[in-house]
Amino acid sequence: MTLRTRKIIPYLAVLAAVFAFGLVMFGAFVRLSNAGLSCPDWPTCYGKATWPHHEQAVAAANVAFPDRPYEATKAWREQVHRMLAGTLGVLVVLLALLAARRDRMVMLAIILSAVFAAVGVTLYLHGERDVASGLALLAILLPTAGAFLLRERASLKMSVLALGVIIFQAMLGMWTVTLLLKPAVVMGHLLGGMTTFGLLAYAALRCNGLGWPDNRYASLRKAVVLGIVLLACQIALGGWTSANYAALACGTDFPTCLGQWAPPTDFREGFVLWREIGVNYEGGVLDMAARSAIQIAHRIGALVVFCYLAWLSYRLIRSGFRNGGIAVAVVLMAQVLLGISNVHFGLPLLVATLHNGGAALLLFALLVNYTRLQSWHADDVESLA
Repeated sequence: MTLRTRKIIPYLAVLAAVFAFGLVMFGAFVRLSNAGLSCPDWPTCYGKATWPHHEQAVAAANVAFPDRPYEATKAWREQVHRMLAGTLGVLVVLLALLAARRDRMVMLAIILSAVFAAVGVTLYLHGERDVASGLALLAILLPTAGAFLLRERASLKMSVLALGVIIFQAMLGMWTVTLLLKPAVVMGHLLGGMTTFGLLAYAALRCNGLGWPDNRYASLRKAVVLGIVLLACQIALGGWTSANYAALACGTDFPTCLGQWAPPTDFREGFVLWREIGVNYEGGVLDMAARSAIQIAHRIGALVVFCYLAWLSYRLIRSGFRNGGIAVAVVLMAQVLLGISNVHFGLPLLVATLHNGGAALLLFALLVNYTRLQSWHADDVESLA
């Protein structure tokens, strides 16, 4: 491995992580602007590699998909999102190959995964959906297994695992269209995006040498891990809220809901994770009581996460990790204010998109602290580089 190649990997890891963050933001913009079904087919958009531009193409699109008339202001958003996701996929393939360069079997698994994914998309376009799904499953399993079999450090494993996650993300994107915004799939797509960003961010942090020279802060590191778990649960609740169009179920009231502290709720109906296939879930199908239950659950979760992360930031500062603790506190406060602003101002697109980005930044702040507290050895950087 040449010196030039060794220097590329840390930069490539950072580029992939930054790109993944941008994709999370843009994906939130697409979803929140109700453009998730603006392309009724996948991976094309009204049969086009881009989207219809000319009047004749638009007319043909409307004939081919009479139930989904073409909307120029929305279609480009969804298709650009898919193109950006494909670009990130290429970056992750390159990063995974470089991370697994010392293990030929894992490299072969990565190459086969990329080939199976590409062939699967081609077969899907030709109507061979069962075969395409089988190939997609193999494309997901190969790098996932390779990550666990790779005889390298965790940062390298995460780079390979990210490939399996991003291919699964592509499948979720396809199911989002074919299953008409099924809430469980939409929530899974959001979690997959956050997971991809988290894996790539962790790899970037480790390969650039962030860490502590010993293991004296094991208990504090466990506290950070718990914070990440709680945040992940809250992100899932946020995704469920958005997927079921429950963000404004309490109107513009805060902290009350519809002017009451205990409005009518239906938690059982609100948290049915899997509903029938074939129903168009755009706009939501739940009644107000079920949506109110989801919104209240999201608020309770936010309160729990706020209290825990506020305590964690205080503990980080007291333990000598002042910058890390302050970063968590600042992003946490911004995220809470954005959440309240979403309700108070009636879910403006910019604020709602920034709220999604704030969740990703909060995850990143926790990952920085986790990595900073993790036992570090000099050969960590060498193994990645």
